[in-house]
Amino acid sequence: MTVKLKICGIRTEEEIDMVNEALPDYIGFVFAESRRKVDLHKALLLRRKLDERIKSVGVFVDEIIDHVIEAVKSKAIDIVQLHGNEDDTYIRTLKASVPVQVIKAVRMGEKNNVLLDSPLSDFLLADSFAGSGRTFDWSIALQSEKPLFIAGGIGEENIERAFEIFQPYAFDLSSSVETNGYKDREKIRKITMILRSLNGVKDE
Repeated sequence: MTVKLKICGIRTEEEIDMVNEALPDYIGFVFAESRRKVDLHKALLLRRKLDERIKSVGVFVDEIIDHVIEAVKSKAIDIVQLHGNEDDTYIRTLKASVPVQVIKAVRMGEKNNVLLDSPLSDFLLADSFAGSGRTFDWSIALQSEKPLFIAGGIGEENIERAFEIFQPYAFDLSSSVETNGYKDREKIRKITMILRSLNGVKDE
């Protein structure tokens, strides 16, 4: 299985250029309160410049559901990522309104075994907590029947170990590919090259 890559927290045209060069599988627009926050107007402008091979994910935290639906209908985002207390009723209502895949984030605790579950989501994301940039305890055994994103402190210094431990569906990176709070072209390029190598993809 090829492990995919998501670069989250994209907010400038320069950063769009960076990801268009590196071609990760996904990028994330953060609509929740954050220093990386973008509004729908900005996300639409950036999406129009995004390479069509890259899927855009909208990150929300306990957002009014109509706002999420509007973001999907506008085509600013392809996938919805929920990082708050959204339950299956919320996801059911969302999916009844728009045909969209959902990533549900799960905050990792300190149990020896963690069953990750959100029956109506399409993917799960394991993280320490939103935007912390810190790893959770990787000795925890994760159990999930859904494709799993791993987030929190993944960078060039530890992605190989994380790859060996989790063999996830995808890695989700943000602060580890930044310098002074903004995405760094060379860091994005390097982490992309490392993951491609781990996946057995040879450079052309």
